[in-house]
Amino acid sequence: MTHPILFVSHGAPDILLNPGATGAMWADLGQQLPKPSAILVVSAHWETKTPTISAAAQPDTLHDFGGFPRSLYAIRYPAPGTVDLAGRVASLFNHAGLPIRVSANRGLDHGAWVPLRLIYPDADIPVCQLSVQPTAGTAWHRDLGRILRPLRDEGVLILASGSVTHNFGWLTAPGSPPFAPAVEFTHWLGRAITGHRDDDLLAYRDRAPHGAAAHPTEEHLLPLFVAWGMADPDDSVTWRTPEYTYGGLAMTACLWQRDT
Repeated sequence: MTHPILFVSHGAPDILLNPGATGAMWADLGQQLPKPSAILVVSAHWETKTPTISAAAQPDTLHDFGGFPRSLYAIRYPAPGTVDLAGRVASLFNHAGLPIRVSANRGLDHGAWVPLRLIYPDADIPVCQLSVQPTAGTAWHRDLGRILRPLRDEGVLILASGSVTHNFGWLTAPGSPPFAPAVEFTHWLGRAITGHRDDDLLAYRDRAPHGAAAHPTEEHLLPLFVAWGMADPDDSVTWRTPEYTYGGLAMTACLWQRDT
């Protein structure tokens, strides 16, 4: 079986306290997706110059944020790690002639455990993380996805976790109407993904409306390019934006899967 690929916009970590439409979508995805043998998370919140894979046997839950309600810091996601998957990822990079480092103690940042807690709440699937290279660009991360493509046939779920929009200047009070530039950019990106407009995607900063403004720095969109790079031409693509939190955060998920 060729496993689906999932990208989620993880939003602010307090989504766990008020799951709303996004939480319902994540829970629904967890029910729909086939249960993977392991999960590889590509999170915007692990930035390194050289690609790095985590190999912690029992990853800690990293509360890598500040200013939220105290109850959020008590939440744990005690999923086991997977040394085997970390080794497999390292071997794929080595075969492609790319450098990769291994971290023996890296925990799960909130880009990983926040969506996972609602997608797979039992925390019984082994998880490891792969870092992004924040200045390496879109084509680099698409090519990383191509390197990781064999994992789809090995029962591994790639969970790419970032954000379709990530400009703090676009954020407003909770419950505010969606910020118009965020909606315009999100709609453009969805049409480019589902329409297989590869050149537009790679050059989104110049071609999309509000492209550079949607991502003053690129780390939150780069996981999407890893997921896109893993996809096959005949995959069906589902693009869902259930809501915009804080006005400017598009809570989009994108699912690539083989039609049966």
